[in-house]
Amino acid sequence: MKKLISLCVMAVLVLALAACTATKDAGSEPAKSDGSSKEGSSEKVLRLNNSSEPTSFDPPIGFDSVSWNALNNLMEGLTRLDANHEPQAAIAEKWEVSEDGKVYTFHIRDNAKWSNGDDVTAQDFVFAWKRLLDPATGSPAAFLGYFIEGGEAFNTGAGSADDVKVAAVDEKTFEVTLTSPQAYFLSVIANPAFFPINEKVATDNPKWFAEADTFVANGPFKLTEWEHDSHFVMEKNEQYWDADTVKLDKVHWAMVNDTNTDYQLFQTGELDTADVPADLSEKLFSEGKVKVEDQAGTYFYRFNLEKEPFQNKNIRKAFALAVDQQQMVDFVTKNEEKPAYGFVSYGFNDAAEKDFRETSGDLAKTNLEEAKALLEKGMQEEGYDTLPEVTLTYSTSDTHKKIAEALQQMYKENLGVDVKLANMEWNVFQDEQKALKFQLSRSSFLADYADPINFLENFQTGHSMNRTAWSNEQYDSLVKQAMNEADEAKRFELMYEAEKILLDEMPIIPIHFYNHVYLQNEKVSDIVRHPVGYMELKWADKN
Repeated sequence: MKKLISLCVMAVLVLALAACTATKDAGSEPAKSDGSSKEGSSEKVLRLNNSSEPTSFDPPIGFDSVSWNALNNLMEGLTRLDANHEPQAAIAEKWEVSEDGKVYTFHIRDNAKWSNGDDVTAQDFVFAWKRLLDPATGSPAAFLGYFIEGGEAFNTGAGSADDVKVAAVDEKTFEVTLTSPQAYFLSVIANPAFFPINEKVATDNPKWFAEADTFVANGPFKLTEWEHDSHFVMEKNEQYWDADTVKLDKVHWAMVNDTNTDYQLFQTGELDTADVPADLSEKLFSEGKVKVEDQAGTYFYRFNLEKEPFQNKNIRKAFALAVDQQQMVDFVTKNEEKPAYGFVSYGFNDAAEKDFRETSGDLAKTNLEEAKALLEKGMQEEGYDTLPEVTLTYSTSDTHKKIAEALQQMYKENLGVDVKLANMEWNVFQDEQKALKFQLSRSSFLADYADPINFLENFQTGHSMNRTAWSNEQYDSLVKQAMNEADEAKRFELMYEAEKILLDEMPIIPIHFYNHVYLQNEKVSDIVRHPVGYMELKWADKN
């Protein structure tokens, strides 16, 4: 990621520190040389940065990495992804699948307990999965449950909870019926959206998830402290069925949304991992200190088709083709990301064992001459003598700010368009974006399960993840067909065709594909960062 040098002149670290949103006690319990903390010489305390306040620890609501990375270690579903990123038995010790591949019968472990000592039951899963799909819950992740028979109908108001085919056969036997066989089903249900919820606790206190003293966990860790907008702490959950595997005593999560501050806290031992600041990336990469792992996801911008001037397809395409993704990764983000010229990231092979991204090709690649011509054409179509004012909005983060500033400069230089910038805190930003309040706004998508359809389903008409007001009947039809097609070759052809429509209509601007780029204390081992999924601390250690 390397061009646009003028965009990369940053303030010295001390100035960046002054602008950070680190709270007063972020990293306030410094680690000792033996890897422990002042909390106890024999305690193993891992120190991580969550970047900001979790959106929610309510499993179907906190649909983002600042919620689900932590939640993935507080709770556990029927399956859990292992160190090789494959689904393995978790709360369910075993299961059977019907001959037609549609009915799964899960057997929950006898020793599966909640942190308050209650048994984890099949009814807890029935309660949680129906709540995920209940339109009254308003879960942005509800679409993940549409493969359950009756799930989409319930969520869209065309059916009832009774129509959702999940059932407690007995206290420890859970059954689910799918609309069609799904090769990735066992991976999907490792996702936090499918975690159980203690029905008794949730009925007594609907806000059980909002504070540490009321949170009830069933995973490797339990929530013991949560000072909102400051930090939270997890401790090993002795009630967890596999507690003997868990090596850490505590995990302390700070909330620091500035990468330079994050790095400084890592340098002083107050954090055990850190992101790589763009202005230090070349040095840290050359010193061999940076770890890089695969991650399936895309950093992108959304147009709002309900706000001028982006109701016009040619103006949208002009703004998209005026972006130089290669310069963005080379000189702005500088973390060895791949530029994104489509929406589906690398790493998904089709029936012929060919990578989806390579086969689908470059669908939104920089073309400045075409961008200028399309802008002129679009303005003529709309009768604009002057382009309506455009504001680009991003959530508060030094990285998001740098990308936004780079886009602002590209639009000025490549299109002669002045774009205003605006930023706001993550939780407010997310709500405003869902409500279609922005013209042009930053976004990110991290795959929830290992299949290209997970990327493409986001832009169906009315989908909770669409957030663009874009609608295309042909696209919707192709995605629906792909979701129900058993023939893999045909299924991928449908998805290739769908992505081409998406990038021709251009309700989005792809910027780069994600990767895991980080620094880590050499005393820390066995943190698992899934290419698709969330951070695993069950096996982590600190010596």
